[in-house]
Amino acid sequence: MPSELENAMESLIKVFHRYAKDSRLSRRELRELMENELSNFLKAQKDPAAVDKIMKDLDANGDGQVDFEEFVSLVVGLSVACEQCYQMQMKKTGKK
Repeated sequence: MPSELENAMESLIKVFHRYAKDSRLSRRELRELMENELSNFLKAQKDPAAVDKIMKDLDANGDGQVDFEEFVSLVVGLSVACEQCYQMQMKKTGKK
């Protein structure tokens, strides 16, 4: 039976490949993924060009597409930011 973390990793892989038609995300595919899978994050962005900026930041090799490794850096960055918010909330509520 897979662990919770193994299930999370499998979900991450499946979500990426659901949107990546050629094992890489085009700008359109990244936008679609973010609109469907990260809608709360996108709503919090006030910049209408947020996806374009994210695409530019993620596209480490400059090929105009986001591969899985580049995509994972987005997920890691967002997870770190969420964990920091979680820690701040725990401090406010006095929980450890």
